[in-house]
Parts: sequence; structure tokens; C-alpha cells
Amino acid sequence: MAIVVVGGSGRDVGKTALVCGLIAALPEFAWTAVKITSHLHGLAEPIWEETTPGNGTDTSRYLAAGAHRALLTTAPQEDSSPERDFPRLINDLRARLGSGANILFESNRILDYLLPDLCLIVRFRAEHAAPVKPSFSLAARHAHAMVERAESDRMLTEGPKPVFQLVNLERLSPEMMAWLTRKLGPAPRP
Repeated sequence: MAIVVVGGSGRDVGKTALVCGLIAALPEFAWTAVKITSHLHGLAEPIWEETTPGNGTDTSRYLAAGAHRALLTTAPQEDSSPERDFPRLINDLRARLGSGANILFESNRILDYLLPDLCLIVRFRAEHAAPVKPSFSLAARHAHAMVERAESDRMLTEGPKPVFQLVNLERLSPEMMAWLTRKLGPAPRP
């Protein structure tokens, strides 16, 4: 089982696009993609499974990119109700997905509760002045690499972590694919 977390510096930075890029680039992992959000989406249950691929929602985009399964988990920041307790939601997700699932999480906050095999963070380039999520510092500490939009694909070194600049976050560069292959190895068998 492989667990990958994609976090980001803010809203609309490209987290979902990168998750879709990973799903499409690594189909042999038969990913289960899970978006964890603090926004209530009017769902009766805190865990909801998407069944229709398309472009309408982040989870439908996951399926359109080739995810085996796609789920939305709502865990509001300031909600103390037991059914929305974050650790309980993670345990419920694990029980629902089974021990053999390869999971891609789109979330910064999940890093408070599990240590992934790989953590990628999407950030705004320095010239963009956008609000930074409070949870971004947590994701940055855990990140194995950073990803940002750029005018050309290339890999930079920023301290011990590579920075992958991509024209399109849904199309991974050959350098990023080679790095991912080294980090993740072959797809684990269930």
C-alpha cells in the first residue's frame, strides 16, 4: 500500500490538478483519491463516494483521470461533533478502504494524523501574493518535494527538496516521473 499526500499553500493553487496528474501518470497504482475538506458540502455523511467521472467536482475529476475510487471527506476545523472528529474520520476511511488500497490524499491537515510514503506540496510562485493556508507550514515540513506552475517544465534544487516547475500540473514532466518512480518504486500489490 502506498500513501501519498498532496497539500498546498492556498486555494486554487492546483492541488486537484496535481492529484489528477499523479493518477493519470501512475495508473498501475489503481489509486483511491480522497479529498479532505473543512467546507460543508451539504452531505448527510462525513464520507461520500463519487461514482460519476467528469469535470463538475474535484472527486469527479479524480475518476475522469483514472482513479479506481474517489471520496470526499468533510472534517470542519471547529466542529466537535463525534461524527466529524478528524481521527475518527481517518479510522472510518481506513476501514472503508481496506489495508491494500493505494491512497492519494488531497489535504494539508491529514499530516497531523498520518505519515505518508510521499508528500508533495503545490505552492504559488513567489511573485503571486495570495493568502497562505495556516496548515501550509505543516505540509511544508513534511514535504518531499514542491510543485509550482511555470512557463516551462524543469526541476530545481531548493535545499534537500526538489522543486518541480510544470506548465500543466496534470501532465508530469519526465524528470518528475523519474523522481516519483525512484521514491515510490513499483505499484504495491494488494
